[in-house]
Amino acid sequence: MSSAGSQLTDWLVRLETLSAQEIDLGLERVHTILGKLDLKTLQCVLHIAGTNGKGSSVAMLQSLLAESGVSVGAYTSPHVFRYNERICIDAAQASDEQIVAAFERVEAARGDVPLTYFEFGTLAALVVFEQAGVDAAILEVGMGGRLDAVNAVEPDAGLITNVSLDHCDWLGNNIDSIAFEKAGIMRSGKPIVFGAADVPASLAKHASDIGAEMLVAGRDFKWAGAADGSWSWQGRSTQVSSLEPPSLAGDFQIDNAAGVLALAEAVGFGSVLRTDVVNVAFARPRLDGRLQIVRAGAEWLLDVAHNPAAAGVLASSLRARPISGKTIALVAMLDDKDVAGVIEPLQEIVDHWIAVTADSPRAIEAGELARQIANLSNTACLNADSLKQAMDSARALATSEDRILVTGSFYIVGPALRSLELYSREL
Repeated sequence: MSSAGSQLTDWLVRLETLSAQEIDLGLERVHTILGKLDLKTLQCVLHIAGTNGKGSSVAMLQSLLAESGVSVGAYTSPHVFRYNERICIDAAQASDEQIVAAFERVEAARGDVPLTYFEFGTLAALVVFEQAGVDAAILEVGMGGRLDAVNAVEPDAGLITNVSLDHCDWLGNNIDSIAFEKAGIMRSGKPIVFGAADVPASLAKHASDIGAEMLVAGRDFKWAGAADGSWSWQGRSTQVSSLEPPSLAGDFQIDNAAGVLALAEAVGFGSVLRTDVVNVAFARPRLDGRLQIVRAGAEWLLDVAHNPAAAGVLASSLRARPISGKTIALVAMLDDKDVAGVIEPLQEIVDHWIAVTADSPRAIEAGELARQIANLSNTACLNADSLKQAMDSARALATSEDRILVTGSFYIVGPALRSLELYSREL
């Protein structure tokens, strides 16, 4: 008799074969299966979109709602270690048995509809949430918003963290085009929080055109740091002070936290936004692969920065944490990413480059990535045949004073973290 774990592995392999395209944006297929599944309506659905900070925002919002006594389901993507990370109930990962049962229910409803891996997983998450009887669901948009599978579920409110260039092959090659796609999660008469002060014109126009209630950072909610390291937040009718920085690494996480508080206030949780509740909630989240530091000989710093804005934030974070030695970067990227936009903010910080092929069918081959990095940085870039070879090469170059940076994609950070975990056990 096979275990639930092996069943889940088999299912995930099969899910990759159900559609001829890995990415096939559109809502019709998901709407069709949702109709067949006839799921109970959730009391509260919150969409989280944006270029960067989505995962962090989901983690903090999930913790805040749970601390407020709400049973909450959260759906995110992609995962770092195991698929179960994508579907959480009250911050605990769904079990293999729960996910397999949900897959079986979706498959029974699917018929011959060619769902993508992400679409199938989105539907399965909704099944898990129904079975668990959650009060609220937080759904992270996978790509864009307007045509993303998550948008087939009617939200009560949403958060767009920020807009910068990413997924340009799918969403457009300028900010306004990308913002328009993200604006697709807006609904008439419902709150939509925008977590940055500079609002793209297409985003503001769409909100106005459909009558969405748009709450903008710096206008409708504000925050400020204090000399002692604490911070305060003010919304439309709520004010909270003496807040501790969130547990998630990076000064920018306060920006994400501010947007989360604005969304919570907008959907009726203003009364629970108290210093004690927020501090406990925001001290809890942990996310792998976001400015994560692992000491294994040299200092390893792993961050999934895969677009120019994220790389800029990573570069600032590295400068804020200087080391006495050199920085060696292991980089892998997918073929729809802006290589130049990621490499350029890091090139003055990195002393040695190593390119490797990401663990994805959409990966840029290591030799081609090495060529691009060498041209952009005007320095040599090693072409590694495997992640193991790349990590071994980095170790050979590094001393205890050095830093090894792993970045560019979830599909290198996750495998590298697993390898470091095994390496540490062997020491």
